[in-house]
This record gives sequence, C-alpha cells and structure tokens, in this order.
Amino acid sequence: MLKNIFKVKPLVDDNTRQWIFDTFSWAIEHFNIQVFQQETRLVLPTNDYYPGRVASVEEMAKNIFDHTLNYAGMKNWPFELISPHQTISLELPLLKVNNALRGEKAEIAIADEQQSIPLTFNPAQINQPQDLIASYAQQLATVLVLQQKVLPPGGKDLIPQAIDVLACVMGFGVIFANTAYQFKGGCGSCYNPKANRQAALPEHEMLYCLAVFNHLKNIDNKHVIPHLKSHLRGEYKKMKKEVSRFSPSQPTLQILAVN
Repeated sequence: MLKNIFKVKPLVDDNTRQWIFDTFSWAIEHFNIQVFQQETRLVLPTNDYYPGRVASVEEMAKNIFDHTLNYAGMKNWPFELISPHQTISLELPLLKVNNALRGEKAEIAIADEQQSIPLTFNPAQINQPQDLIASYAQQLATVLVLQQKVLPPGGKDLIPQAIDVLACVMGFGVIFANTAYQFKGGCGSCYNPKANRQAALPEHEMLYCLAVFNHLKNIDNKHVIPHLKSHLRGEYKKMKKEVSRFSPSQPTLQILAVN
C-alpha cells in the first residue's frame, strides 16, 4: 500500500504515450529516417531561424514560407505560395519522386510541368508569426501524408493528430506547443480567433511529443525551455525526464535513442 502512495503518476496515460511513440515511429519510417537523423533541427521562433527584412504582408508571408520549407526538408518541392483570395484545389497533382521524399537529396516533380502545388496563408496570422509558421508546417505535413498514402496508427480518424506529430518530427515542436492553445482572457483586442492555427493535437500531448523529439535528438533543456510559453516550462521538464525513463518497443525509436 505504501508503495502506491509514493508512486509517481505518469504525465500521459499509457494508451496516449503508446500512440505517440507509435506515431513517431510511423512518421520517421515513412518520411525519411536519414533526414531526421542528419538534417532535421529543432526550429525555434527567433530571428536567427527566420531572418530577413520585408516591406509588405506578402513579403513577410513568403519569407516565413521559404524558411519553413527549408526546415521541413521540402525546398525541392514544386510549391507555389498564392494569394489567400485564390481558390486551392484539394487534389494533389501526380508527383514523381526521385532519390528521397525530403531533404537535400529530394527530387520532386509534377507530371504536368505547367502545374505546381499551391499553398496559401492566413493574413490574420502575420502579427502572430508562430501561428503562421505552424499553419505552413501543417499544410506541408498534410501534403506528405497525402503523397505517401500510408495511414498512421489509429487509422483514418487520427490523421489530423498524426499530421501534428509529423510536424513535430520535422522540427516544429516548440512552435506547435506554443500555438496549440490560445488564452482567451484579457482585453478583447488582445485575442483574435481568426489568427490562431487549428490544432488537432491538444497542448499537453503536443508538449509530450516535443519531449520525445528532443530525447531522440539529444537536445538539452537549456536550448528549449526559454522558447516555450512560461506555463509550459515546468511541465516540459517533467515530460523530458519521464520520456528518458521509458524504453520504447518500436525498433526505429530504439535505434535512434541509442544513437
């Protein structure tokens, strides 16, 4: 009985933790493990990661888009950033993939060379750059899932949540954790629901995904915590410590954790 009194309660339940580990393994295996190991970095919401001077909303949107493409390992894809007023087709054009799906060695072309993959942005997010970055990353992760046509753990119903995990695997975990929940209090002018990204994975679970990513990439807390919202920092420390105690059953994660 005394044993149970002092037992530490897990920060996420067993089923959620298992799904996160399984989905990490799915994302890393199907979307270039070599890119994850050799090229993926933790993207931070700072001017060091998103430099550049701009003179208009469109220039800022394009600048952030180009940097996000690069960090996602998708700069070699035939994307076109279009005006928010233009209509986007929900159908992905037929793609030809050579060498790799992502990263420096990726070669992606469209069967019809006159076509491109159109993506757009939400002008209301220009004053909330982290939401804009996260929205771009969500769109890019969605394109990857549509291209590969491989269902995540949990099947079709969990595709939106798996897309958020994939974005974390691509390096955007800090930004996704910071934008998963928006406080609605304060003065009316401080909250703009139109500017917030649509989060599929709740803040708590997203933070756990970030802890898994940083454990696999061996990233020290000092490089992460200052860039998280203040209310997330204490919880993140606990999660990082907890993740390091678990031995994932997935072979892919075991290999990465050892390396």
